[in-house]
Amino acid sequence: MKQSSDILLIDKPAGWTSFDVVAKIRGKIRADYTKQGIKPTKKQLRVGHAGTLDPFATGLLIILLGDACKQAGDFLKLDKTYEFTARLGQVSTTGDPEGEITDVSGVVPSQAAVEAVLQQFNGGIEQTPPAYSAIKIGGKRAYKLAREGKKVDIPPRTVTIYSLKSVTYEYPLLKCVCEVSSGTYIRSLVEDIGTALGTSAYCIKLRRTRVGGYSIDNATNIDKTK
Repeated sequence: MKQSSDILLIDKPAGWTSFDVVAKIRGKIRADYTKQGIKPTKKQLRVGHAGTLDPFATGLLIILLGDACKQAGDFLKLDKTYEFTARLGQVSTTGDPEGEITDVSGVVPSQAAVEAVLQQFNGGIEQTPPAYSAIKIGGKRAYKLAREGKKVDIPPRTVTIYSLKSVTYEYPLLKCVCEVSSGTYIRSLVEDIGTALGTSAYCIKLRRTRVGGYSIDNATNIDKTK
């Protein structure tokens, strides 16, 4: 892998953490230098990412190399576009397929009801991030506290939903595409949609397709990076 103070656009596969991708790329950089008989410096091995994707999620992950890591904060502020599939009638302890799934309701919302509810979420909304998130509570990651069985109290925040549209709906699955501000948690959005529909929901699929002006169309598979 040729390294420069630049960025890489990676299409993260499901099952990988964002750190897994960082570690894979750092390993490739180290291997390239080793082949040349060079011991890489810490700066040459500096790799970061600009916005975490949950392990079950796929899509655009911006990888920063070298001095570009200093720009991480700027990337985190960018708006994003996601495609997601919600499973109605059930809840998950984590808001995604990795949690404990429980049947909650047999209510079957109509297409008209779905469209009306989605419209309610356009604009600025109050959202409570999920307990299983990387937000720090008292200096410790919320997901670590949740895994320890401790109560996680995360204050709500204001986020902006610029656009939220259904793509397909065939109960119990609702597929949507949304454009959102930074700081928006799609898992929380899905749960709130389920509640507004008089039922429940969790996110079974999530794909990020845009971060600011960067598109998934220009991303590469992690195994094809050079």
